[in-house]
Amino acid sequence: MMAAGRPTLDQLRVLIAVADSGSFSAAAKRLRRAQSVVSYAIANLEAQLGLALFARGQRRPALTEAGRAVLADARRIARLLDELCARASGLTAGLEAEVALVVDVMFPTSDLVAALEAFARAFPTVALRLRVETLGAVAQLVLDGSCGLGISGPMGVNPEGLERRLIRRIELISVVAPGHPLTRLPPPLPEAAFHEHTQLVLSDRSQRTEGQDFGVLSLRTWRLGDLGSKHALLRAGLGWGNMPAHMVEDDLVAGRLVRLYPAVAPVLRFPLLLIHRPAAPPGPAGQWLADRLAAALPS
Repeated sequence: MMAAGRPTLDQLRVLIAVADSGSFSAAAKRLRRAQSVVSYAIANLEAQLGLALFARGQRRPALTEAGRAVLADARRIARLLDELCARASGLTAGLEAEVALVVDVMFPTSDLVAALEAFARAFPTVALRLRVETLGAVAQLVLDGSCGLGISGPMGVNPEGLERRLIRRIELISVVAPGHPLTRLPPPLPEAAFHEHTQLVLSDRSQRTEGQDFGVLSLRTWRLGDLGSKHALLRAGLGWGNMPAHMVEDDLVAGRLVRLYPAVAPVLRFPLLLIHRPAAPPGPAGQWLADRLAAALPS
């Protein structure tokens, strides 16, 4: 039997890209290479190892049993090298020039402002870029490198192995304007009571959570990409919806909104996760800010 050759790291990364993307063409687009180059890299890898990594003759490339075993090793090798490079970069680099942060819109504004005020005092020479997004758009900006640090809501399956740390669960409650038909029903409200009443739902501006809903009970929905607009429409009586409890506290006290109690889920817990790419951990200033944001929001 011929001894296995020595694969290159580039070949292993191509293997990972094909497996994660689901096709050679998608992997080529992701790697910004010609599809023929991707196919050639896989063919060379198979020849060097003496193994068929993908089953031929199928519409989409499917890993063989040997391919799945090699893929697991390839992921481990790539991750170890990324960690080595990141550690070396951290040891040789000083304070970063800029921290790019993206925060889920559910994050309490008062806590964010307090953390950023402290950051400005502690690191007056470090620039800050702040984005506020919803749902999967947070993870997308971290994955594509636009932001080094993110505070994200639920992501379902962890995309591409992001480092994640749960820092808090936000309480979401159901609210509606006074006079809405739902306010005339005795609590707890059965799920069927919500079906014919318009629900205002926060929608993802990315495709990361496409087709996934969080706390949707109504058959009729209005989709919005901005939490402030949702808040305004709720107070205008254009539907009911789930909102962060801290954001509608004053409205409930003043009578501008009324709380509803669905029998199926009277309170929803929205997780907030601190995320970054394993190959690009935050520098000294970014890590300080991450710790400050986590400390401001005890679980």
